[in-house]
Amino acid sequence: MPDDHDRQPRTHQVVAADEPLPAVLAALDASERGLTAEEARARLGRNGPNEIAEERRNPLLEFLGYFWGPIAWMIEVALVLSLLVRHWTDAVIIGVLLAMNGGVAFAEEHQAANAIAALKQRLATTARVRRDDTWQTVPVRELVAGDVIRLRLGDVIPADARLLGAGSLDVDQSALTGESLPVGRGSGEVLYSGAVVVRGEADALVYATGADSFFGRTTSLVQEAGTVSHFQRAVVRIGQYLIVAALVLVTLTVVVSVARGSRVLTVLEFALVVLIASVPVALPAVLSVTMAVGARQLARRQAVVSHLPAVEELGGIDVLCSDKTGTLTQNRLAVATPWTAPGADAAELLAAAALASRAEDRDPIDLAVLAAAPQEADSGGEVVAFTPFDPVSKRTEATVTTPGNGRQRVSKGAPQVIAGLCAGDPAAERVQEAVEDFAARGYRALGVARTDASGRWRLLGVLPLADPPREDSAATVAAARELGLEVKMVTGDQTAIGREVARRIGLGENILAADTLTAEPSTAVPDTGDEEQSVRPRPDGADAQSPAARVEAADGFAQVFPEHKYTIVKLLQERGHIVGMTGDGVNDAPALKQADAGIAVSGATDAARAAADVVLLAPGLSVIVDAIRQAREIFARMVSYATYRIAETIRVLLLISLAIVAFDFFPVTPVMIVFLALLNDGAILSIAYDHVRGAEKPASWDMRTVMVIAASIGLMGVAETFLLFSLADQVLGLDRDLVRTLIYLKLSVSGHLTVFVTRTRHPFWTRPAPAPVMLAAVLGTQLVATLIAVNGLLMTPLGWGWAAAVWGYALLWFLVEDRVKLAAHRWLDQHPQQAPARATPVSP
Repeated sequence: MPDDHDRQPRTHQVVAADEPLPAVLAALDASERGLTAEEARARLGRNGPNEIAEERRNPLLEFLGYFWGPIAWMIEVALVLSLLVRHWTDAVIIGVLLAMNGGVAFAEEHQAANAIAALKQRLATTARVRRDDTWQTVPVRELVAGDVIRLRLGDVIPADARLLGAGSLDVDQSALTGESLPVGRGSGEVLYSGAVVVRGEADALVYATGADSFFGRTTSLVQEAGTVSHFQRAVVRIGQYLIVAALVLVTLTVVVSVARGSRVLTVLEFALVVLIASVPVALPAVLSVTMAVGARQLARRQAVVSHLPAVEELGGIDVLCSDKTGTLTQNRLAVATPWTAPGADAAELLAAAALASRAEDRDPIDLAVLAAAPQEADSGGEVVAFTPFDPVSKRTEATVTTPGNGRQRVSKGAPQVIAGLCAGDPAAERVQEAVEDFAARGYRALGVARTDASGRWRLLGVLPLADPPREDSAATVAAARELGLEVKMVTGDQTAIGREVARRIGLGENILAADTLTAEPSTAVPDTGDEEQSVRPRPDGADAQSPAARVEAADGFAQVFPEHKYTIVKLLQERGHIVGMTGDGVNDAPALKQADAGIAVSGATDAARAAADVVLLAPGLSVIVDAIRQAREIFARMVSYATYRIAETIRVLLLISLAIVAFDFFPVTPVMIVFLALLNDGAILSIAYDHVRGAEKPASWDMRTVMVIAASIGLMGVAETFLLFSLADQVLGLDRDLVRTLIYLKLSVSGHLTVFVTRTRHPFWTRPAPAPVMLAAVLGTQLVATLIAVNGLLMTPLGWGWAAAVWGYALLWFLVEDRVKLAAHRWLDQHPQQAPARATPVSP
């Protein structure tokens, strides 16, 4: 058996919140007199400080990580080959694009560290603690389990604690649990770190610090939370397709060239040209710029984006988990329609309740009563004595003078206490019935009474108190549903309160208590990473009993803690949903970080803002509707560009490879490829401003559609360019160097015309006209490309006659490509995928 010196407090073992206080004292080897300084130092050394540990990452290694991936590898190999064959201009351009891609990505990724820093700022910095039988002020980080602390009005509770003695406190823990009302805490009850004392003074026993505290567990969830955005997955998949194609064709050209006895330098040049042609060097940058421009547009609509991929995720969410307090509701108490006793009316009831309230105490209940009372309420008399609320009497009382110089007393408080005052009044027997009726609708009840001329207490009625819905919440929920979003309420309040709010705003009344979500998210079907193939099981049969199915079927959740919110988001994601989460408090931070689109609402805490991807500056949820519509337009632009870029890569890559293999002909030079990359991708940045229409339903990357349309247009481009080569070489007998210039101008003009094909699934002249800035950019760059070809900058001069012929040829095939696109869409519509997609797929 260990002796007394070996006995250690179980500070890192779980001390259940419902254990009796004596058991907690025994488990911590502590007493109500506190610890000695020596005991505190020993525990601090064993268990560490009362602070949130922050995982630090090496910024250099983090930055270098953005140069690892399919597209980055392709760009890096092209850079090495450029250096080997001494194409310095190519190397500089490729290097700049590589650095730009990595820099943009690095600048966007700093969410978890910011969230943790904001969480730490929420905690108190010093605390009053009893050590060696004296009260001392010590830094909060030095608190240990077993310490006895003193808490007063306005204090932020520095660690999880249990209340000692006969005192009581009211604490505001809305930022932690989402409860809209301050909660009372008596002897032995739990106080969470980060909550604020709003009434009372008492001593408390610290039982959990740092990572073991409620606050610490919330922070650890923020560290663990996070997802790979669907945008990032799409870019990776596009890169994987192209890198395979590049490897196959580079290998083919190298093998054929070596077999023909070509010099090593020539073989390397062949490989370089094919590789540069296959690498969409500007793909990540153009998509990022498109999202950045969209983010600025969202900011003008009062939605600030802190994480660029969230722009795409915002357009794709199909489930919106909304915090209740301050988001769907006004985050303030309000008086609803009261129950009045026979002989009394609502005005009389509210006037009496107002006399029993005092504005200077800033009590939320008093302020709600005073706001609801008639303006002439003070005409009922002048208050000459006032007894504030205390946990023992559970009521307030005021003595007032009446207009006839008489006196009477008014009181408001717990309904059962007020009913007891009015013993003998027949109306008092109906109080419990009224209270139960209000409770069933989620209201908190407040009894009101007044003395009559004989001094006997007379019941006036019962006031229902609740946090009312925002005026725009019902309309916002309806608008969200029109956009294909399913809204689910998530609140720390009681189930009855949640159900009533949900009913009033049209959400539905299937509100689950969070304690029903007991299974781990890992029990759900794992994510395959193939978002467009994911299937959403429906809650029927045996599957209906799983936590994931219950979450999917519910209209909302009540009595939730941070780990519940986090679990709800995870379960929905593992059911194939793209999840948006709104919130405003510390309690929302883990779920905001885990969600595909975390949305911090107006007035959110720093922790919520740091964890979120989007921060709303305007109150309420109505701004989300505008933000989602805008995000879907941005998404449409991104899909349009991705389709264009893949089509052009196929066109140029396949053309060069087949020309080298079949005809031993180099159709374009490395310089021409660089010109194509600079002019076409540079100008196509203007697609970020294009006029488009967003989808009516949640958007998702439908890679099958993107690849089929891109391949159809790309293969058509290869055929038409080979036809041009045959006409120029075989029929007209033009010099091979002049043919290369013809092909360069054809690729440049046709490439930019392709974007007008891919921007819509309908004929190119339908839907909104292209944005003027995009038209100007395309025409401007093609004028430059034409001048380069006509005058022969680093290539054989073409002349204006041949340039005009190329333009006419490109315009003719542009019309054909548009018909090919329409035929490809018809084929896709007639041959849908076997597995239904998670959401309505969006093609350009």
